[in-house]
Amino acid sequence: MNIPAQSVEEYLEKAPADRKETLAMLRQVILDNLPENFKEEISYGMVGYVVPHEVYPNGYHCNPKLPLPFMSFASQKNSINFYHMGIYADKELSDWFLKEYAKFSVKKLDMGKSCMRFKKAEDIPFELIGKLVRKVSAQQWITTYEAAFKK
Repeated sequence: MNIPAQSVEEYLEKAPADRKETLAMLRQVILDNLPENFKEEISYGMVGYVVPHEVYPNGYHCNPKLPLPFMSFASQKNSINFYHMGIYADKELSDWFLKEYAKFSVKKLDMGKSCMRFKKAEDIPFELIGKLVRKVSAQQWITTYEAAFKK
């Protein structure tokens, strides 16, 4: 499901009515825990959190004109998805998250390399996502990114 929007507020406004409150809660958890030097914006058609060019002038290796992506969330056709590139790039962080997830939910986590899919709002572990967001500073992400992705 693509929600065309020029701003985060517009994205949330255009989201399906039954998901607006959940998306707003997810956004607030992220904002409440977001380390400094990340910026919220529409990124790849989702609500994204990036390291802006002012902090990391090199930008994203796939397209240096874009800021370095880190996290995002989106309302998709069958789920609310939360993306965290740190989990994809850092096995230790991924292992921590998977271990912690079991403390917050008895449901099986539907997760790809960096994407977590939640079919129901009540399945989203907001507190755990807040902890995850706090765990990686912008500088830590840049270091991990350069070590893992940049050639």
